[in-house]
Amino acid sequence: MAPVQAPPSQQLPAVQKLRIRFAKRGRLRFTSHRDFQRAFERAVRRAELPVAFSHGFSPHPKISYAGAAPTGAASEAEYLEISLTHERDAEQVRAALDEALPPGLDVLEVVVAGPGALAERLEVSEWRIALPGVDPEPAAAAVEAFLARTEITVERMTKRGLRSFDCRDAVLRLTVGDEPGSVETCAILQVVLRHGTPAVRPDDVLAGLLDVATLAVTGPALLTRLAQGPLIAATGTVDDPLARDRDATQATATGQADPHQTHTAEGDAAAPSVP
Repeated sequence: MAPVQAPPSQQLPAVQKLRIRFAKRGRLRFTSHRDFQRAFERAVRRAELPVAFSHGFSPHPKISYAGAAPTGAASEAEYLEISLTHERDAEQVRAALDEALPPGLDVLEVVVAGPGALAERLEVSEWRIALPGVDPEPAAAAVEAFLARTEITVERMTKRGLRSFDCRDAVLRLTVGDEPGSVETCAILQVVLRHGTPAVRPDDVLAGLLDVATLAVTGPALLTRLAQGPLIAATGTVDDPLARDRDATQATATGQADPHQTHTAEGDAAAPSVP
């Protein structure tokens, strides 16, 4: 497939890096990571952004993706970085990219990248798991049984074949509630997962729940990532990974000391499991 645009004969250096938060909604949750890459590169071309290219025999646009959600999962918190050869206004870039992408792939925010690596801030994710046909009471009992275990082994097919791993250790928080105003019975699980190797996904947690308890799930579970970012250890919740970038931009604009020094990620400390 042709690249997003032909690299310039004399490649210009990158002078600006932007960090982008986008969502995968509705039917577009079935878009694979590779499909999204192609769609985003076409959107960059339609938006006429001066994207920087790598050097070498086969130059490619400098776009990096971090912590992509699995195919079939919706998300409100996907992130990527793009390098430009000319500075652009972040909000204008957001609007142009959002217009160029199909509905369901929605660009929510664009900020100028500050110091530090974005990937290192994506320590944990918060997920919503909707279980159609499941009453909250048996779901709560299953959650209690899950949290009482110190290890739960599940299996998943990977590129290297069938792999067994512990899904319990990555779960920092797991709660259950019901869907407000829902006509059909549907239990809602809220889970905070620590990122690691191997990566534990929300469907792995669901497999672990079904291993320790019987739940009458009548349809496919709907998985939605609500947030990902630094871990707030005291509460077991997720912080905003772009807060430091906004602080750095504000500090540069006002000429003050960088306020992101006071917005430190609390995930540097080890966090115990929070039921």
